[in-house]
Amino acid sequence: MRILLIGAAGQLGQDLLPMLEIRRHEVKALTHEELEICSAEAVRQQIANARPQCVINTAAFHRVDECEDQAEKTFAVNVFGVRNLAQSAEEAGAALVHFSTDYVFGGEKRTPYKESDLPQPLSVYAISKLAGEFAARRYCSRHFVVRTCGLYGMGGSRSKGGNFVETMLRLAAQKKTIRVVADQAVTPTSTADLAARVLPLIESERYGLYHMTSAGQCSWYDFAAEVFRLAKVKAELHPTDSPSFGAKARRPAYSVLDNCQMRSAGIAEFRPWQEALAEYIRRRCGQ
Repeated sequence: MRILLIGAAGQLGQDLLPMLEIRRHEVKALTHEELEICSAEAVRQQIANARPQCVINTAAFHRVDECEDQAEKTFAVNVFGVRNLAQSAEEAGAALVHFSTDYVFGGEKRTPYKESDLPQPLSVYAISKLAGEFAARRYCSRHFVVRTCGLYGMGGSRSKGGNFVETMLRLAAQKKTIRVVADQAVTPTSTADLAARVLPLIESERYGLYHMTSAGQCSWYDFAAEVFRLAKVKAELHPTDSPSFGAKARRPAYSVLDNCQMRSAGIAEFRPWQEALAEYIRRRCGQ
């Protein structure tokens, strides 16, 4: 399959690319510097030149708190950029794979959200990601919209952007007091594990909306504590709550996802988040 991978330098893109090559797909990989998805003409030209059968979009503006003050940029990337990709993919007869977020939900439930549950976004970022989902589904008939949660991958350990795991380890190395919210339930997900399941989903051609996260759930505080335990790092870690933490953007108190449509498609379930994190820590330490 000819595949155009957008956002190839990001965490997920860096794990998708080698897996695509292992599975013998013909891949053209583009970084943000090579393609600005906010430009409809640039998107059209790249897709016309590459003639892909599938476009995988991992590009997004996902600095959640910054999105509150940069709504125009947020919507330009997360909505209109997705529309550009979807329209051009449709014109080329290609499928579109687009990634969304658990933050489209409002957190009122206390059982994992299914694809059929009603979204209730609480922030500019979440609203933009939900609108991006609709753009992908409206403008490209052959689409995979994949909601996931708390991504971290080896690409983050090598980049300035980092990820939650790397942020925690950096703060611990700086001997800083670390306060992490304990009242938001999530499922942190390894980009390597996600990539390993996205590819067979694409090959299945079972288009639609999917939840894809690691198994289990935890608070961000629990996740941080497990990072330090596995890395054998001493840290001054304290729990806090969302109001005390004072983040600009509201997050759902509960955004655990149920991968029911993925299972229905015959894709193997994810391993528990603790196992995926343990492998990540081993890999970054060269073990």
